[in-house]
Amino acid sequence: MTPTEVAEEFLPFARPDITEDEVEAVTTALRSGWITTGPSAAAFEREFADFLGPDLHAVAVNSATAGLHLALEALGIGPGDEVLVPTWTFTATAEVVRYLGATPVLVDVEPGSLNLDFEAAARAVTPRTRAIIPVHFSGLPVSRTTLADFAAAHDLRVVEDAAHAFPVYSESRLVGDSASDAVIFSFYSTKTITTGEGGMLVTSRPELAKRARTMRLHGISRDVFDRYTSTKPSWHYEVVAPGFKYNLTDLAAAMGRVQLRRAREMASARKSIADRYNYGLAGLPLTLPQGPVEANGHAWHVYSIRLGSDAPISRDGFIEALVERGVGTSVHFIPLHLHPYWRDTYHLAPEHFPVATEAFGRVVSLPIFSSMTDHDVQRVIAATREVLLGTAGAQ
Repeated sequence: MTPTEVAEEFLPFARPDITEDEVEAVTTALRSGWITTGPSAAAFEREFADFLGPDLHAVAVNSATAGLHLALEALGIGPGDEVLVPTWTFTATAEVVRYLGATPVLVDVEPGSLNLDFEAAARAVTPRTRAIIPVHFSGLPVSRTTLADFAAAHDLRVVEDAAHAFPVYSESRLVGDSASDAVIFSFYSTKTITTGEGGMLVTSRPELAKRARTMRLHGISRDVFDRYTSTKPSWHYEVVAPGFKYNLTDLAAAMGRVQLRRAREMASARKSIADRYNYGLAGLPLTLPQGPVEANGHAWHVYSIRLGSDAPISRDGFIEALVERGVGTSVHFIPLHLHPYWRDTYHLAPEHFPVATEAFGRVVSLPIFSSMTDHDVQRVIAATREVLLGTAGAQ
């Protein structure tokens, strides 16, 4: 296969896995008359909490960013506080700290997993450090034991950024069912389950869930759905805080409920794709993603390879070469310390984050989504082998 011979439809980096069941669910919601937050959103919250484990509270929101913001606000994070955040993440993880006037303190990551380095985090702790936001990068979970021990040792609140991590087991329990103060999931269009835009805050702390529910809709003391469905006069409500507009619509929730029922099926498909990649890309001048160990799993939201120093092409050249062959890619992530706002505001330099800086120049995320066909996967393998070896090879 050469670039001039590409005749097939372009294979994107990601594509939502939508069936007629999701279409029917959204259509039913439209016809019900409830298109904003209503019965589907309430059901989605119950079902999501039940999926993860007992005694959990789930709060549906319009994005994972909103969920992170609400969690930190409910924990009382504010001006003068510091929050530890890995530099290897999307900007939302750090920007929510700034929303509250607090300071995100960026931390380097582990060489293998690219998850937060707890030794680096320990060096960054100061008397003002109040919380930590670990990120389960690509769907590979951070050690729950290490995280809990670290938080206890430094008296920190914990909000897990699990945007990549649904569903996945960590030490035999699903991410979300933990001792952390809150765990936040994303249902963005590229995620393992999607509502188009959306997210979920999960916590075992009823008072935190109550605060998040109040603040997600303008700080109103009563649930809007309850006010609009009551058969008795129910117009009265009170604003108890200057809240936000973070509620999830019933249209999105209806879609999410179907996706939730398909979650394990779609997770299995992603694992199968990752297994095929691991086999088909073995022996190339690149490093495969770190896989799970012991009682852990991997959600395989992202399949991120790292080109080796002996690769015949640069990272950027590799991306261009795959595009020429009809294959889309992405880069996860451009570390926060390389972005102008974070770099200039906090006087950050590449040498402060040697692991993330080095990895950034070599990482490429290959297509992975649950509706990929065997032919799609083989196209990616063949294109990668051709670019790195000069031949597609037989797999």
